Amino acid sequence: MTAPVPSLRMERALHREGCPYVIGMDEVGRGAIAGPLAVGVCLVDRTVRRVPEGLRDSKLLSERRREELEPMARAWALMSAVGLATNEEIDRLGLSAALGLAGARAIEELERAGAPVADSVVLLDGSWDYLNAALPRRMTVRTRVKADRDCASVAAASVVAKVHRDRMMIRAHESAPVYAWSSNKGYASAGHYAAIDVHGPHELHRVTWLRQPALVELG
Repeated sequence: MTAPVPSLRMERALHREGCPYVIGMDEVGRGAIAGPLAVGVCLVDRTVRRVPEGLRDSKLLSERRREELEPMARAWALMSAVGLATNEEIDRLGLSAALGLAGARAIEELERAGAPVADSVVLLDGSWDYLNAALPRRMTVRTRVKADRDCASVAAASVVAKVHRDRMMIRAHESAPVYAWSSNKGYASAGHYAAIDVHGPHELHRVTWLRQPALVELG
């Protein structure tokens, strides 16, 4: 079955409603048991045209293809950024608050780089707004289920965030190779749990999440 091709249809509809800038936003690492949660953002306006060939939701792409597309996605968007919430923050605050924290940090990174955040609407993958509770000033947020699949700015954000987080886990693998983070990227697997059983949790593990069956999802 052919993977859906994301378009700018939703972004264009928001432009017609009077929103000059759209910030596509998506998270990765929600289901991992080690490492941070990452939220990617890609800002587009009416001048952004042709979607990078092959762009898809990061979960539908191989690691090699994501690495190829990441610089293309960054060059295509007017601006992009990634915000992180650490494993310690996830354990301490819970997933919902950590999502908002990472999203707010991504927005702050755009703002520091000079992005017109105040004139932007956030197009957020999913069905609930986790962002505004963490922001100092409320933003207009539009949620859309499967936006990472259907909306080009969100698909680009998912690729940017996924590659950023994967690279972090690959670097972390060098100092803790027993957990095989270069291959599992911090997600649950039999081998990952076996390493925890033998060596105990690492400082990058989400210790309150270990052994929870719901955390075996990938992406």
